[in-house]
Formats: sequence, structure tokens, C-alpha cells
Amino acid sequence: MMIRTEGWRVAMDSNTQKKTRSVMFVPLAIVLGALMACLWAPGVARTATGASEGDLRGNVKSFASAYALIEENFADAIAPDKAIYQGAIPGMLRTLDPHSNFLDPEEYRLLQQNQRGQYYGVGMEVMMDGPHVAVVQAFPDSPAARAGLRRGDVIAAVDDTDVEGEDSGAVADRLKGARGTLVKVGVRRYGAAKTISCMVTRGEISPSVVDAFWVRPGIAYVTIKTFEAQSAGRDMEEDLRRLGEDNVNGLILDLRENRGGLLNEAVEVAGHFLSKDQTVVSHRGRSEPEQVFRAKTGNRGRQYPVVVLVNRNTASASEIVAGALQDHDRAWVMGENTFGKGLVQAQFPLSEDAALLLTIARYYTPSGRLIQRDYAHRSFFDYYYHNRQEDAQSSSDVKMTDSGRTVYGGGGITPDEKFPPQTFNAFQRRVRFPLPGEFFHFGSVYFGAETPHLAQGWSPDDALVERFRAYLRQQGTIFTDTEFNENRAWVEEQLKIELYARAFDKRAADRLGWSDDPEVRQAVESLPRAHALLEQVKRAMMRRTAG
Repeated sequence: MMIRTEGWRVAMDSNTQKKTRSVMFVPLAIVLGALMACLWAPGVARTATGASEGDLRGNVKSFASAYALIEENFADAIAPDKAIYQGAIPGMLRTLDPHSNFLDPEEYRLLQQNQRGQYYGVGMEVMMDGPHVAVVQAFPDSPAARAGLRRGDVIAAVDDTDVEGEDSGAVADRLKGARGTLVKVGVRRYGAAKTISCMVTRGEISPSVVDAFWVRPGIAYVTIKTFEAQSAGRDMEEDLRRLGEDNVNGLILDLRENRGGLLNEAVEVAGHFLSKDQTVVSHRGRSEPEQVFRAKTGNRGRQYPVVVLVNRNTASASEIVAGALQDHDRAWVMGENTFGKGLVQAQFPLSEDAALLLTIARYYTPSGRLIQRDYAHRSFFDYYYHNRQEDAQSSSDVKMTDSGRTVYGGGGITPDEKFPPQTFNAFQRRVRFPLPGEFFHFGSVYFGAETPHLAQGWSPDDALVERFRAYLRQQGTIFTDTEFNENRAWVEEQLKIELYARAFDKRAADRLGWSDDPEVRQAVESLPRAHALLEQVKRAMMRRTAG
């Protein structure tokens, strides 16, 4: 049995879940936010008193009577699995909280696959491009990359079955299969006279969820996409070892858009920057004794400054990391208020290979604050989708960091330094949306059927920028020359990122984008503030020791 502190997955009805699953469960684009650790069954199995058991028997009898009446008298035949799996169980859970949920067998299988951090298939990410399914990337050294599949290819057929009109989830399911089996993928590539057929041998795909590189001399940048897989902590350790962590003078830890994952992985990541045995997080509930999670190995004396980047979609396990580093004054937190998810779910397998995710406890940061946002006085839709920046901090949940700074519960993690989210002006929205946008399409036109190639350090010249301007005109994008000229620097940057993704890989393009990200640049400038926190907490500890 497992527990989870789920990220902000919307508790929709089951029909809606099935419609959206095709978008959500594309390889490496799955956003469940499951956060898990072991939970002893006897502690969960405790029940209420005899009186409440009597009430339960009466309620179950009422439900059975109601179901029997419906089954006998409803105008159409009743499908039991629909009535129970899509009706009774999800309806009951919706009366509890936004994160208790029911997973049908397919959703439960995908959840377990994500937790293992691997699957068998061709190793590429796909997305909808209008009515078509296009390749976003073939993972480095994957079967898809070795077979020659690449960004911008439109998938036309799988094993000679026409997939035109199918969504990305259906096509991704076709591409998965047993290790060692062959799958024939037919793609349309701009500039190619006919459909290209690739024979791909499926293999085990274990994509990394972490990337680390030198964003400036001596300044490391680490991004963690999710804590969902069982490799986040290990991947970060390996990447820092590869960089040479003893040479790090400052580190940017990017948790933006990280919606959660495995508890042990969050504890491992936070513990890497803390001292051994410092508290990372604790949780407790009505039937659960308090459990405290501490840094196991600690930072081994490394005390370089850290800036953590967060935004409104930073949730659950990533909030645990941000909250622990903030409470111990180990990092300067920058960005937006985080999502505010502090509930712990237990995973209860059911018959028919389904599962319940039931809230059993709340988690608390090291200072003791509960960062869960209010959900009792609003609809679940508002809870997930309203402007969460308006959530007020709880004046009744005021705590102190190790150095004596004031922090608040409720409303998520409040950053030490606000940084507004990136917004697009009217011209940029017309060019980028709907996704994948005109830069993506132009990349296919620019390289055509030829193998993409660019020199290291390449940048777009004036001729290429003007070619892109003409391309936008041909596509019917409406803009003035003044608008284009005002956005010229942005256009050059986006062209460089897109064409890097083609000529090298998406990781190289992402690194380029992160290096030029205004928030990352500001984070580098804010490293002295993180260093000042380290000195501040040292002085506070010395005063306490002397006292």
C-alpha cells in the first residue's frame, strides 16, 4: 500500500478524464503529480466505533436499494461498471476534498508505469498539431532517434494502419509495446516526395527528469521536471557529480511547472542541500501518527548559495522541497506563490485492478506550517483554476525560519522575491499559438527533408529573420512591420531555440532557452541574497548556542 501527496490533478468526472487522458498520457507529458511512500496496512485499516459501523451498514443498505430501483426501472440498461466506477465512487470522493480520487484500471496502470519511470516503446514525445500528430522530439539514443525519426515529422501510419484523425494519446499507445518487438512508423516530412517508413525496434525507455549544466562560470542550473519517477534524486546526484559539485559557487534549482511526485525523491533532493538529520517534512492525520522525514546524508559541508525558482504550478512534492529549503534559510525562493497542496493520499488497490487515492493526512514544512489552500468554501473548479495568487496567507499559521524570518501557512509557498510570470504580447501570441506554433512549422520548412545541421554557436542572421517574416505573411499571420521590428530580438531568440532543437536535440534547445530566461538571469543576480541567508542563519545559531 502506498501514500501520495498528489499534485494538482483535476478531480473531473470519469467521462471527462477519459477524454483528456489522450492528451495527458503522452510519454514524458504525463502530469499526475503522484507522491508516494510506504504505509503500513494495519494503520490504515482501523475503523470507527460500533455505532458508526451500524450507520455504515444502514447507508450501504440504502445505496443498494437505490441501485436496485435504478437498475430495475431506468429507461435503458445499466452498465454496472459505469454506475459504480464513473458514478458512485467518484461522486462519493468529490464530497471529501479535491485530491481524493478514483483510478480505473487503465489510469492505475499508467500511474504505476510513471512511478517506475520507464516504459517500453520507441522513445519519442508527440503532440497534436491541428488534426495531425507530430513528433516533438525523439529522445537521445532512443530507438526512434536511431531509426531517423525527428522533430516535425507527422505520423501518418503505425504498422500500416492509417492514424489520421486519431489523437496523440491513441497514437502513443500504438507505439508502445513489448521490448524487442518491431513497429513500422510511417511519417510525412516536409520536402520529402512520399511517406517515409521507419522500422523501429521497441526498447526500454527511461528518460531523465533532471538536467544540469553551467549557466554561468561557477553557477550551476538544475531543473527537475517531476518527482513522479523513482530516479529524480539519483539523476540530480549524478548530474552534479558530472559537473563537479565541488566547483559550484552558486546553484539555481528550477521547480517551475513541477507538479509533484514521489515523497522519497523530494526528501532526497531537499536533503542534498541540508545538513544531515535536518527535518525535510512531516505528516500526520486522524488515523496516522506523525512521521518525520529527515535529510539522510546531508550536504557534506557544501554551503554554496541556492536560489529556488517556483511558480503557480509548483505543487506537492516540489513545494516540500521549496518549503524545507526556505524554512531552514538554505535557499532564496523566487517567483510566484506556489499551488498550495498539502494533503497526503493513500493508494488503496481495489478489485478489477482499479485503485482509490484517499486523503489520510496533511504534511507540514519544517517550521510546522501547513501550506494547503482553502477548498472548503469554493468549488473544485475554482480551486484548480481561479487566480491562485489572490489566496491570502493564514494569519493564524505564522511560523519562523531558522534565522527568525516570518513565514505563513496557507496559500502555498510565498517566495522571498516575487517575479511575475512571462506574458506574451499580441504579436507573440499570434505567432506562438495555437501550439505548436509558427516557429515549429518554420523549422520543418527551413530544413526540409535534409538532415538538420548547424555549427555550434550558430545564430540567425538578418536574411533568416526576413525569411521568417515572409513566411508569416505566406501563412496569413496578421501583423504590422512595426510589430515585427519591435519583437525582432524575441523572434531571433525563438528561431535559434527552434532550429537548435532540430540540429542538435531538445535538451540543447532547452538549455539555450534557460540561459536566456529573464527569471534565470535574475536568479543569478539574487545569489548574493541566498548567501546572506546562509550567513544570517549561522549568526542565529551561534547566538542560540551562546545563550
